[in-house]
Order: sequence, then C-alpha cells, then structure tokens
Amino acid sequence: MSNTERGRLAEFIVAMAPGITEGISTSWDQYDLLSKEGIRIEVKTSAYLQSWNQQNLSKISFSIQPTYGWNSITNEYDAEQKRQSDVYVFCVLKHIDQATLNPLDLSRWEFYVLSTAVLNKTVPGQKTILLNKLFNIGVKKCEYAALNKTIKHEAAH
Repeated sequence: MSNTERGRLAEFIVAMAPGITEGISTSWDQYDLLSKEGIRIEVKTSAYLQSWNQQNLSKISFSIQPTYGWNSITNEYDAEQKRQSDVYVFCVLKHIDQATLNPLDLSRWEFYVLSTAVLNKTVPGQKTILLNKLFNIGVKKCEYAALNKTIKHEAAH
C-alpha cells in the first residue's frame, strides 16, 4: 500500500496491457514506459487507502509536474522543464475496505488515460491535479481490457 510500491505495481499492470516486457520502472527515466509503437507513457497512481492509519479516505490526486528530462547516455538534464511523455495513465486503487484490499485484483483498479498535449494546453505548469479536474478536461476512463487501445487513441491526439 505504500506509494512507492503501489506505483511500481501500477507501472507493471499498465505495461502488460500493450505487452511491454522491457524497461519497466527504470529509475530516473524521462517517462515510465515505452510502447512498441514508440508511445512514451507516464503512469500515475492514487488510492483512497494508504499504508498509514487514516481518519478519512484520501482525496484522489496525481502529480503532473513538468520536469527536466535526464538523458542516461549523456548523463545530462534537459535545459527546459516539460512533461516528458505522450500519454498519462492515471490508475486509481479504488477499494475502500482495508480488511479486503488486494491490489493484485484488477477489479480494484480504475484506469484513466489522457494525452499529455491536453494537460499542456489546459493546465500548463500545474504540479498536481485532482481526479474531478481530470474529468473536466476530458480524461478517458477505460476498462483494463481497453487500456492499450485507449493509450494508442490518446497518443494520436
């Protein structure tokens, strides 16, 4: 349930949808996944339940902060801050009962996809975004079985 482990699991889950089997969760890369078609994918997660004792369920929000991309070959950072991917996949671990939580059960997750171009146009420079705001700017909710197709569709726009 920790943010780091949930993020790594979500990257793996998303990677399996388009059949990405290499380069999953490489530290410090500019984006999380690269599809066979060359689509750069950023995976973000959020959950109502956390690994610590909570009084209330957490609000669903995601980091979308533009960054300085790092090139592992030259060991240098880009001069310009920007969002490095073509598409964002926002993954929500939606289950709200700590006693029955199982993050390996795909039915416990919701998936939302949005092109980076839309984020850049509607919320340039913004560091975080709430799920409700994503709905306002056109995020596409999809079932896991449609995730690969939705990623490709959003990358084309």
